[in-house]
Parts: sequence; C-alpha cells; structure tokens
Amino acid sequence: MDSQTGSKPVVQLKNVTKTFGSRTIIDHLTLDLPSAEVFGFLGPNGAGKTTTIRMMVGLMSLTDGDVLIEGHSIRKDYEKAIRHVGAIVENPEMYKYLTGFQNLLHFSRMVPGITKQRIDEVVELVGLKSRIHDKVKTYSLGMRQRLGVAQAIMHKPSLLILDEPTNGLDPAGIRELRDYLRKLAKEEGITVFVSSHLLSEMELMCDRVAIIQGGKLIDVRSIRQGAPLASEASRVLFEVDRPAEAVLYLAKYNAIQEEDAALVNVDKETIAVVNSELVTAGFKVFGIRILNKSLEEQFLEMTGGESVV
Repeated sequence: MDSQTGSKPVVQLKNVTKTFGSRTIIDHLTLDLPSAEVFGFLGPNGAGKTTTIRMMVGLMSLTDGDVLIEGHSIRKDYEKAIRHVGAIVENPEMYKYLTGFQNLLHFSRMVPGITKQRIDEVVELVGLKSRIHDKVKTYSLGMRQRLGVAQAIMHKPSLLILDEPTNGLDPAGIRELRDYLRKLAKEEGITVFVSSHLLSEMELMCDRVAIIQGGKLIDVRSIRQGAPLASEASRVLFEVDRPAEAVLYLAKYNAIQEEDAALVNVDKETIAVVNSELVTAGFKVFGIRILNKSLEEQFLEMTGGESVV
C-alpha cells in the first residue's frame, strides 16, 4: 500500500506473519505507514491488532516477514529500528507519588540527549503546562494518558504507537487526546499508529485506516478526503427536474428514484459521464451529491457485521 504522499514510508510491514503451532494469527501482512499522519488500525475481536503492534515494537518475535522502521529491520537491527519509536502498548506506567515533571525527568535520564528544553516542549504540546508540577496521583486518566504520550515522544521518534489509547477515557478526554494526536502529526511530523474500537473517533482522528480480519489486511481507507477509495463505487444522487424519467433513462446504471433525484452507484470518473448524458438528454440537473458511507458502515460491510474489540 503506497502512502500516496510520494514520500518514503516511515514504517514498512513486509509479509509479517505470526503462527502459534498450526494456527496463523497474522497472515502475510504488508502495509506502509506514511510520515506525519494519524494512521488507524481496525479489526474485529481477535483480528490480530495487538499481536501486530507487539511485533512492531519487539515484544513478540515474527515467524516470517519483517518490519522496517526508517529503513532499519526490527529483526536484524533492533536497536537502530526501535530508536525511532515511541509507544504505549498498554496503560502508561507512571510513578504516582512523583509530579508529572519528575516522571518525565526520570525517563529522560534513560535516553541520552533529552534536554530540559525538550521536556518543556512536550509538556506544552500535550497541554499539561499548568499541572506538570502536580503529583501524578492527582491527575485524571486523560491527563495520565497525555503524560504518557509526552514521555513517548521526548526522544523525537518518527513513529508513535498507541494500542487502544482511548480505553477508559470519557468523551472530553477522548476529544482532547484526538486533538493532541493530530497536533503531533502536524507539528512534530510524527506518524501516529493507533488501534481503537471507537469507529466514530477513528473517523475524526485518522488520515487513513487499515482494516484487518483474521490476521489478513482487508483494505486501507483514506479518511482525510472523506471519500471512498478512487477505484470504488459511490452512491450518487442526481437531483433533476423529472426524476421518474431520469431513472428510466439511466437504467443501464441500475438507477432508482429517491424523492426528486435519481440514485446510481458509480465511480468518480463516471459521475461526470452521467451528468453529461442527463444534460444532453434535456434534463435539468440541479445538484449532485455523493452519499459516502460512514467508516462504521464500511467496516461492518467488509467484516460481515463483526464487532470490533
């Protein structure tokens, strides 16, 4: 899957495979993650999301294939690859009796080159400036999550991996996290790879999403443009002066009438063709509307109605 940005992918999953005995958990997963995007990872319960993430950060070995991070193999050159990664695979672990700042200072000593200025920068980025000198035990779950993100990006990684980061957050906390992740991608140029079961949130948060089922990649969907993939048919409403006649005229497109409009399923290129045909035939076209399916509708359609984890 090309990034569609023209730039080299930050992460390349190449035929990533994981088996336990005779059971295949991840089946030849190939995926490119472009730079400076929020990239969602969706799948039903047991699809293999967490297994994939654990392999990406070296917590689990690969049976076959490889993960390249900034061109470095996670299998052959782990230290160079992981240097570019920040991750929260489960809940961020913090010392609750220390302040937020003391926690960041403690973790900064484990990685050479992190300055006091850089700590101040990440605190500002995640919006904790007013509370950073308070003890972590006084923080809400959302604030702890943001402190975890601050910790994960202190060393300026190219990739931030978050496994179910919205778990336990209230709607306000989820919205805050979404805003900070988008800000990180834009201002720090970080690729954020995030798994979540909240489809509506993923639609608002992500530039694109990869959907897996049974350990296999089903599709990659662009969310940023708010449209289906270019190769895919859309439901398009043509508002016309004589809808019943227009439906008959557009029979070859299997058109149906919806109030004062003719509804057809066509790809992007064909929309202009249908419009031209209608005008040439003497119909007045008052409007054209593409009825995009929500991410949830698309997901349920592709996975046969399976719920997400």
